[in-house]
Amino acid sequence: MKRKQLFEFEDQSWFPGFLRNYLTDFLQFISNQFDIYKAITPLLSEAIENSGEQRIIDLASGGGGGLFKLSKRLEEKHPNLEIVLTDYYPNLKAFEYVSKQATNFKYETKPVDARNVPGQLKGVRTQFLSLHHFKEEDAVQILQNAVDSKSSIAIFESQERNVKSVLAMIFSPINVLLMTPFIRPFSVGRIVFTYLIPLVPLFVLLDGILSALRTYTIPEMNELISRVKGHENFDWKVGRQKSGPASILYLIGSPK
Repeated sequence: MKRKQLFEFEDQSWFPGFLRNYLTDFLQFISNQFDIYKAITPLLSEAIENSGEQRIIDLASGGGGGLFKLSKRLEEKHPNLEIVLTDYYPNLKAFEYVSKQATNFKYETKPVDARNVPGQLKGVRTQFLSLHHFKEEDAVQILQNAVDSKSSIAIFESQERNVKSVLAMIFSPINVLLMTPFIRPFSVGRIVFTYLIPLVPLFVLLDGILSALRTYTIPEMNELISRVKGHENFDWKVGRQKSGPASILYLIGSPK
């Protein structure tokens, strides 16, 4: 399938913030509950080691992504690792909750644009299930900003642009209905907009299908890299890592 630059509801500035947070909370819960990024632990650990940094700057964090589970494994090899959560639309309640569960998590309260990361936020940049949100020119700018600042970057997508991923999204409303009572921090509003006014299952379904249709393939990610000025000064890895029944696409770049 050809990539389509469709819009997702949660990306829109007019989309209600509380609904956006409920959607990202669900994605964060799924990521950690099923430990979907377990298989890429060695890849991220290697990126951290190669960078010489003991800090991760997570971009477009949503509700915290899959880093909570990953951090436990990373600590075995990187005991002093600090993780900073950031987003253009920061989900502060989720960030606060994660930081209370793990003392090595910090967060930025102000919006952070992945295309132009503030200079004081130094560390290995990560993105989980978020590159597909960006248009090609913006995705190139994300990589360009990392190269210009000589910052290592590791990007992971837990879906692919294929029929299998689209079909899997069709069942996502069932997962929302089953798992919502267990999502933390608890919210009465989440219950209301999941069961009484089922907007959360609806938008998880719609945005999930749109996400799959927007996901970059391995050749497309390599093409994005080729458009970055100075890309030859970085070592790049682009590929697919099997993780349970799914596969994780990855794009990793580190200064030479």
